[in-house]
Amino acid sequence: MTAPTTHHPESRPATGPLDEIPNEFLTFTLGTEEYGVDILKVQEIRGYDTVTKVPNAPSFIKGVINLRGTIVPVIDLRLKFSLERADYNEFTVMIILNVARRIVGVVVDGVSDVMQLAAEQIRPAPEFGAGINTKFITGIGALEQRMLILIDIEKLMSSEDMALMDSAAVH
Repeated sequence: MTAPTTHHPESRPATGPLDEIPNEFLTFTLGTEEYGVDILKVQEIRGYDTVTKVPNAPSFIKGVINLRGTIVPVIDLRLKFSLERADYNEFTVMIILNVARRIVGVVVDGVSDVMQLAAEQIRPAPEFGAGINTKFITGIGALEQRMLILIDIEKLMSSEDMALMDSAAVH
């Protein structure tokens, strides 16, 4: 059995800020859009299960689950990204992530596959006006007719409105 290929920054010349982007992503859908998260941050993928609501939590924090003795906060990424509310069904998935030594669950519409992108397939994140927060988007993966929004999950989870972890613990 061969070991999976991993990204080694020293294996290719530096080309700029996109050099820090990993090259293997778990892809998932939210509505009609496809997103990608660093595969090394993914601990497991499981079907959506009921969560225990937390009083006074922002609407995108669905609650918590008990994952083999660990209490894990669960975030609905549709609500976090201000997308229309989804109906949870048999395809709704929870991705369990290990972010800055914390376990976090994110609810997505579905998981697609693991995709490897070469550096030349990753474009910088688009810049928008001050009203649109894109600091957690690391780039756009372009692959034939597919566009993949690449998420820096650590920046997203450490953003001020998430209140899930100390931003100092991430960097």
